[in-house]
Order: sequence, then structure tokens, then C-alpha cells
Amino acid sequence: MELKTTENPIETADPATQVLSNLFYGWGYNFYRKENQLRADDLLIRAKVSEMLGQMRAHLAGLERDWRREHLPAPTREHPFPDAAAIATAQALQRAQQGLESLETKVRTAPVPEMDRVTQRHVNERDALERLAAVDGDLVMAVKSVFDAAAGLLDPATAASALSAILAHSGIDALLARRAEVLSVVAVT
Repeated sequence: MELKTTENPIETADPATQVLSNLFYGWGYNFYRKENQLRADDLLIRAKVSEMLGQMRAHLAGLERDWRREHLPAPTREHPFPDAAAIATAQALQRAQQGLESLETKVRTAPVPEMDRVTQRHVNERDALERLAAVDGDLVMAVKSVFDAAAGLLDPATAASALSAILAHSGIDALLARRAEVLSVVAVT
């Protein structure tokens, strides 16, 4: 996955224009710096991934709602207790939704390097942010493949187990660990 690049007009300007532009952009913040673009791209990518995970959770909630409507009617005198297998399926769908919600929270709250002037003097932040963008691109592709597979899950009885198998093979947790690894290099350096 390749991200769009924008040329920085300040880098080629004369010193007076650079000072004026830096003051204009808020005491040195430059929207066109590659590091700032990569930091913003990271936020956008993680928001999109979280949105896809939320849509998968909503799909499972719809399956659970339909399952409960069809297989868990109100108790009657003839059937005072609900079917244990139907309850187990509904609970499995609930656990799958909670797992997706947990994963969505991990993605949404994943850290990103701060824009710290002291750190910028000592660390090559651009390399780390470019590696982070590469990991985020892989994360998008993994979640998209899970999203496409989850959209095809229409049978509530097997949806929870199929989704857990799909998530296990997707490598999303490994990508989140790689992301943390990239960020730990920035923090240590």
C-alpha cells in the first residue's frame, strides 16, 4: 500500500519565507512535513480499520438478534425453559462481538509517536513512521480480508466459530505486535 506524497514548498523557500511560514503554521508546525503527514495518515488508517471492525460487530449483532428472535421465543407453559443449544449459539455470538470490540479498541487506542521537539533532535522519526505506515498498510489488508469473509457469514449457528478461525489466521494480533515493536525502537533510540 502506497501513501500519497505532497511536496513541501517551505523546504525550497528562502530563509525569510521559511521563518514567516513557520510562524504562520504555529511556531514551527508544518503540515507539509513528511513526518506530520505520516502521523496523520496513521490516525486515518486506524480510524478506517476500527470502522470496519465495528461494521463486522454490527453484522454479528444482527445475526444474534435474528437467531434470538427465531430460536429463543418467550417462555410458555409447554416450553418454560429455552433450548440450551440456542442459548449457547447466542452466547457464542455475543463473545465474538466482544472480541471484535476488544480488537477495535486495541486498534483505535494504539499509540503513535508524539511530536516532541527534544525527541526529534535525537531520533530519525521519519524512518520509524514510514515503517509504521507499512505495518498499517498490512493491517488494513488483513482487516479487509476478514471483513470480506465476515460479510459472507450468514448462518448464525456457525458464524462465531468461523469468525474466530478467520481472525486466528488473519495475523492481526501479530501486526499489532509488529506495530508496537516499531514504536519501541523510536522510544529507545
